[in-house]
Amino acid sequence: MLTLRAGYSSLQLAPEHGGSVFDWRHGHKPLLKAVRGIGCFPMIPYANRIALGKFKWRGFTCQLPLNFGDHPHSIHGIGWQRPWKVEGAGPDNARLTLSHDGHAGWPFRFTAEQYFELTPESLRIELRMTNRHTEAAPAGLGLHPYFRRPPGATLRFNAQTVWLNDPTQLPIGQAPVPDGLNHAAGLPVGSVRMDNCFSGWDSYGEIGLGPVNIAIEASPAFTHLQVYTPENEDFFCVEPVTHRPDAINTPNAMTALEPGETLSGSVTFRVSDAPANPTQNP
Repeated sequence: MLTLRAGYSSLQLAPEHGGSVFDWRHGHKPLLKAVRGIGCFPMIPYANRIALGKFKWRGFTCQLPLNFGDHPHSIHGIGWQRPWKVEGAGPDNARLTLSHDGHAGWPFRFTAEQYFELTPESLRIELRMTNRHTEAAPAGLGLHPYFRRPPGATLRFNAQTVWLNDPTQLPIGQAPVPDGLNHAAGLPVGSVRMDNCFSGWDSYGEIGLGPVNIAIEASPAFTHLQVYTPENEDFFCVEPVTHRPDAINTPNAMTALEPGETLSGSVTFRVSDAPANPTQNP
C-alpha cells in the first residue's frame, strides 16, 4: 500500500493491484467501498464492455480474452488487472505508470499514467494513455469508483441521452433520457436499477452520502457517464468514461490515436459536509 495524506484526508493506493485506489477517507468518514479489494480502478485502454471480446480495427480482426469470470464480454480494459509502477510519490501525490507490450490482452502497444493529487477537500486523478504502436490504435479511458451507499444516498447529473441494454448489458439503442432515469434534479440511489451509459454528459455530478456530499468535475474528454446501481448491495458506481460500451465495434465511436499521440483526462472529486450549490456547474 502507498498512503497519501493531506490534512484530515487520506488515500491508500495499491499500485500492484491494478493501480487502484483501495481506500479514501475524509476525516474518519470512508467514501469508497472496497469490492474485491478495489475502491476505484482505471479503465484503460477501453471502458466497460467489448461484445464477446471481438472487434475489427482497420482490417485487423481481434479476439480478446474474456477477463471477468463467466461474463460473456471482455470488460474494463487491462489496466485494472496489471501491476503498475510507482514513478514518484510525495506526501499528498503519486504518479503510477503502466507499459503494455502489445501482446496478452490487447494487441496494441501503449504506455499509461495515473497522477493522484490529494487535498483536505478533494481528490484529483489524471489519466493519460500514449499509443506506442507503429500504426493508429483505439484508445479509451475511464474511472470506476465504488461509492459507499448509506440509506438515503442520492445522485444528480445531467445528460442528453441514455443507452438501453440487452440482458448482458450491451447497448442496443440510444434514447432521450426518460423520466425514470432523469437525474437532473437528483434521485435516490436505487430508485431504479441501472447499469447504463449516459451520453452528452455535462461533466458534472453530485453524490449525497448522508452528511457528506461529493461533487464530480470531469475534463471535457469524459463525455459519457456509466452508472451502476446494483440491487441489495452497499455500493454503487458513477464512472466518467470517454466512450460508451462496445464503442470499438461502431465506426468513429472510439478515439483513434496516431503513433506517439496521447489521450488524457482528469476527474476531481470534491468533498463537503454541506450540500453542494445546486447551480454550480463548471
